[in-house]
Amino acid sequence: MNINVKNIFWIILLYFSCNTYSGKAGQADTLIVIAAADSGKTFDGLGAISASSSRLLYDYPEPERSQILDYLFKPACGSALQMLKIEIGSDMNSTDFAEPSHMRIPGEIHDNLGFEWWLMEEAKKRNPGLKLYALAWGAPGWVGETFWTKKNIDYLTSWLDLAHDKGFVIDYIGGWNERGWDARWYIDFSRAVKQRFPHVKIVASDDIHKPWSIASEMVNNRELRDAVDIIGAHSPCGWRTEYTHCHSTEDARSLNKPLWNAEHSSMTHNWGAAPLARAINRVYIQAGIVSHWVWSLASAWYSTLPIADTGLLLAEWPWSGYYEVGKSIWVYAHTTQFTQPGWQYVDRACGFLSNGASLVTYKSPDRKTFSTVIETCDAGNDMTVEFSLSQTFNADTIYVWETHLASDDVNEHFVRTQVLPPINNRYSLTVKPGYIYTVTNTTGQGKGTGRADAAIDRMMPLPYEEDFESYGKEKLARYFCDLNGGYETYPAGGGRKGMAYRQMVEQLPISWERPALDPVTVIGDPRWWGDYEVSADLLLEEPCRVEIIGRISSQQGGEVAGYHLQLDHTGKWTLYSQEIGRFKKQPDALASGKVKLQLNEWHRLSLRMKKNILTVLYDNKIIGKAKDDYHISGQAGLLTSQWHHARFDNFRIEKTGEWPQYVPVNDMNVTATGEHAKFHKGYSFLAENCIDGRPETSWYTEWGPKTGLPQSVTVDLGKLQTISGLVYQPRRESGHIHNHTNGYITKCEIYVSRDNEKFVKVASPVWQAGTSSKHVEWKPVETRYVKLVAVEGVNEEASIGELNIIVNKR
Repeated sequence: MNINVKNIFWIILLYFSCNTYSGKAGQADTLIVIAAADSGKTFDGLGAISASSSRLLYDYPEPERSQILDYLFKPACGSALQMLKIEIGSDMNSTDFAEPSHMRIPGEIHDNLGFEWWLMEEAKKRNPGLKLYALAWGAPGWVGETFWTKKNIDYLTSWLDLAHDKGFVIDYIGGWNERGWDARWYIDFSRAVKQRFPHVKIVASDDIHKPWSIASEMVNNRELRDAVDIIGAHSPCGWRTEYTHCHSTEDARSLNKPLWNAEHSSMTHNWGAAPLARAINRVYIQAGIVSHWVWSLASAWYSTLPIADTGLLLAEWPWSGYYEVGKSIWVYAHTTQFTQPGWQYVDRACGFLSNGASLVTYKSPDRKTFSTVIETCDAGNDMTVEFSLSQTFNADTIYVWETHLASDDVNEHFVRTQVLPPINNRYSLTVKPGYIYTVTNTTGQGKGTGRADAAIDRMMPLPYEEDFESYGKEKLARYFCDLNGGYETYPAGGGRKGMAYRQMVEQLPISWERPALDPVTVIGDPRWWGDYEVSADLLLEEPCRVEIIGRISSQQGGEVAGYHLQLDHTGKWTLYSQEIGRFKKQPDALASGKVKLQLNEWHRLSLRMKKNILTVLYDNKIIGKAKDDYHISGQAGLLTSQWHHARFDNFRIEKTGEWPQYVPVNDMNVTATGEHAKFHKGYSFLAENCIDGRPETSWYTEWGPKTGLPQSVTVDLGKLQTISGLVYQPRRESGHIHNHTNGYITKCEIYVSRDNEKFVKVASPVWQAGTSSKHVEWKPVETRYVKLVAVEGVNEEASIGELNIIVNKR
């Protein structure tokens, strides 16, 4: 294309803003000039995304739930989010679970489904100035065969109407998340939105596959250019990488519109902190991007679901209230607690230092306050930087805040470490590798003190009972998480008073991930639920099938690994075993039969699991049994065939035997003969991960270059204890991270030792590769050290999601 004046201006501006500072300034290594009159783009703010991610946060007890919300939204407490993006639900899986639609039938509004309205209210309560951004991942099936229809424009604008009626001001809205764009649709959508809500800005196109392609179309399409206010791309710094380089296109920069990193994978709440620090600075320095949004707000979904622990904090345990605040919260705080949307970048004080560090400087509109954020993730050495300030800045005192990104000591996270009195409007700071700093003349920052009192390995207690009577109509039931479809409380019917839980969706949605699978909802602690019975009353409203599921070991895209007890409207029942992902095969039918059943009648269906004995009960009578030991532990769930109505009531989970008692994770330490020490797609693979109480993390043998087997891990129990077995939880299967079956241990040897020198073999199990946990027992022995030697594994590699050591009960 022809290079116009705007392009030339941008190239010059980008050159200066990406300048590498290396000149000498007195005793300092370099001089940074912060001039109040210096030009720069307008900063739009830092945000986070709640989409298929915040479900379990809704069920947290108090005070922990309020503490978490404070860390996310409250000024001077934690990440102090400036913007929040929420999903416009459509009853289909949008990574980890489905969010409900507000209009499943044209014209029929349901104004309080799900939890996003609640979250928006809580966020605005803490930060009234918070900006709101709405985006759809799918649409109800009635809008047409594709997302890009006039009916879908009506659907999305009806959501804006509903938000307005609830008192929310929506600042931004987009199209279809990560599924391309249609120019004519965006033009018509913008016209419809502006006619009713002229203040709402249109963001396009939230795409990840060709993130800046709509900008190229906008260059030559005047109508589209006028329709779109903000160009939002996904992952311009890459997806789940170290985020060392961010990019935009010349076409995008030439349009003189704000460029946003509209979705950025935050990765894990601790290991993701350093890459996040890089990206926040570098999106502007390298690409001219003025806003940064992370997915997700909080990792508040079950760890059996894909890419668990992707968020600013971790909240997977609502039954206990346990949560973790990691370094990612404080990386965000280093910008959000020192700036506001509407501030301006100071271009000549943005760029890279000669030691590899990056810095970005912001100034307030009145030119009296400023903040400089420096990240030294890639710095090769200490460096002293001298700053020169314009006299217009109110700079009697300069404050330095820092976070040591390589440290797990909370006392080294987001602390004010220095107060610098400028001399002749100059001051110096020595920056060290592996830190993030904020240098500022602003005040009012703070660090929250809330914490969870529960231990990480406190299990969800049983029995669990739910009669659905305490919620009212159209509500989510505690701890249930819909992977597809939509379950909610509904009048029981069938001659029964009160409420039940009903699958509500009756038409295939326009799905984000295809194919859309059966409507299913899951519940429970993913770490160890072994011998239990799951049961529910059920009512089939129409010809269909329903399932009760037990020992769910893993889930992906709505597929559920575990034991499925299926019953259809003819009375035919089948018990089968299911795997997922690359282990998926034709389900193994374990037992079957037929019972008397009529539509709109209540019956009770139960699946009782005790060791390898599986028992099927119908109306509290045993109708079948089977033996199978593939799935030994996991969650429970309910399933309804596409897209039918069925109701469930008096859901219950109770133990059928004594469960193992494990050595507490905080009492143990572990070493390994080898580990993959490098960061990979947001995760670490260190030995410590196999005893941290979190199945989504894992130990993995070195694969670059591959060291081969045998390899071993040795667990120190902290003291002599009498133990009688262990449970090996394989790493979680997720096509997002491990698109293979490598590392599943198929043969191992287990040794014990009192002194970590002389070891005695106690077991030599052989296992089938798969997502299910593996259980091995031996005669009780008093020991302090337990060694698992992986002898064979898929592709000569070994991994462990979690290793639970069984304490012998006397």
